[in-house]
Amino acid sequence: MLNQPIDSRQIRAFVTLARTGSFTMAAKELFLSQSAVSHSMKALETDVGCRLFDRVGKKVLLTQAGETLLQHADKILQEMSAARTDLEQLGKWGRGRLRISASPTACQYIVPSVLREFKESFPKCHIIIEPGDTLEAIEMVRDNRVDLAVTLEPHNEDQFEFHPLFTDELMFIVGPMHPWVKEGHALRTEIPRQSYVLYNKNSYTFRMIQDYFRQEDMVLNSVIELGSMEATKELVKLGLGVSILSPWIAQKELQEKSLVALPLGKRKLKRNWGVIHWRGRRMSLAEETFLGLCKSVTADFGRGEVANSA
Repeated sequence: MLNQPIDSRQIRAFVTLARTGSFTMAAKELFLSQSAVSHSMKALETDVGCRLFDRVGKKVLLTQAGETLLQHADKILQEMSAARTDLEQLGKWGRGRLRISASPTACQYIVPSVLREFKESFPKCHIIIEPGDTLEAIEMVRDNRVDLAVTLEPHNEDQFEFHPLFTDELMFIVGPMHPWVKEGHALRTEIPRQSYVLYNKNSYTFRMIQDYFRQEDMVLNSVIELGSMEATKELVKLGLGVSILSPWIAQKELQEKSLVALPLGKRKLKRNWGVIHWRGRRMSLAEETFLGLCKSVTADFGRGEVANSA
């Protein structure tokens, strides 16, 4: 059986009595009666099972057991004081913490702009960012390792609340010299024969792509898997394959015409981006501010994507 913790009021009275060496002075400092202090110390000695004080006239001296307890008691009170200070600091404007998870894509194209503005309002907030694809981000929220996740809308996860940010469309991304550019669209018969440069086969997006083409009775056989969007775009520029991305990820390259976006087909493949957290958990002011900034920063994402295509 575990020993019960010592009452914190008895600890404070004990330390005060040990420091003053007098029941009268200790009682005055604690705003208690002498009998209340005496009763508290007798209860403490009974609780710990040993004598803590020797009473010599009006003077109170610590026994060896009392000296041992005093060493621990001082540390306990210091920790309690530090805890109170830390809690008070959390209540001050701009302090606290923000734990978020975001996909590598969001980490690169969304989070930096959001945090740049966030830090202006919360300069002393401790920010923790955990990169993770949708499935990883969901598990981090579930395990309370992060408070919010910037990710794709999860399916069949009713315990989470999803705050939508924007909807984008996945499209073929090709180099400007690719034959499809001249045609103005992807040739259906050629789609399965292409070499593809795609991001992370374990990702949520890769599954969406697989499901899309499975419904079109197609299989993308030749796939180069990369963990970097920038490297993916560079390989496509070099004509080493076709990628499937959302145009906002390649906005700069599309404007420069070093890459071209083409629809996957008559049927569109769209994704919903947003922020998730535990349903029913009240968000802090820092979290609400982060969510609001995400909405502001991504307001134009997913719009006019076809206008950037060939």
